[in-house]
Amino acid sequence: MISLQFVITSLLVVLMPGTGVIYTVSSGLFKGRKASIAAAAGCTAGIIPHLSASILGLAAILHTSAVLFQMFKYAGAIYLLYMAWGTWRDKGGLSFKAQDDHKNLFHIAKRGFLINILNPKLSIFFLAFLPLFVPHDASSPTIDMLVLSLVFMWMTFVVFVIYGLFATVVRHQVVHSPRVVGWIQRSFALAFAAFGLKLAMVEQK
Repeated sequence: MISLQFVITSLLVVLMPGTGVIYTVSSGLFKGRKASIAAAAGCTAGIIPHLSASILGLAAILHTSAVLFQMFKYAGAIYLLYMAWGTWRDKGGLSFKAQDDHKNLFHIAKRGFLINILNPKLSIFFLAFLPLFVPHDASSPTIDMLVLSLVFMWMTFVVFVIYGLFATVVRHQVVHSPRVVGWIQRSFALAFAAFGLKLAMVEQK
C-alpha cells in the first residue's frame, strides 16, 4: 500500500520550503525548542481538513466552485500579510526568551494551523496527489487514502520538527547581535508577505 515512490515523493514535497517551514523555523529561532514543536504540530494539524476533504471528495467542490475558492484564497492571503506586517513592526515580540507556558504554545500552534487551513490549494493538491498512489484494484480505496494521509502527516511533522530544532541550534549564535536579529525578523516578514501575495495571485484550475 505504501510504496517507496509515495515516500520519496511525499518527502520531496514536505522538504520544499513553504509558509509552514518558514513559520516553524521562525518559531524555533526566536522562541525556542518547544515553540518550534508547537508550530510544527499546528502546521501539521492544519492539513488534516484538506486531507479529510480530499478523502471525502469535498475538495472537488472547492475545485469547481470559483466563489468558495476565492474566499479561501483571499482569507489565507490576508492572514499571511497580517503576519508579515506584525512580524515587521514587532519591536519586542521577537525576543529570545523561551515561551513554554501552555497558553503561548497553544497560540503558536493555532497560528500554524490557520496558515495551512486557509490555503485552498492544499485541498486541490491532495485531491490530485493521493489517488495517484492508490492501486486501481484496491478493495477499499478510502482506507488506502486514509493510511497514506496519516503517513504524509507523520512525515510533515517530523520534517518540520527537524527544521525547527535546527533553528534552535543556531539561535544562540545571533542572540547577541541586534542587527542580525532585525535582519532575520524582516526577512521572515518579507517571506510571509511574498507567500501571501503569491497565494492571492493563484488562479483556480
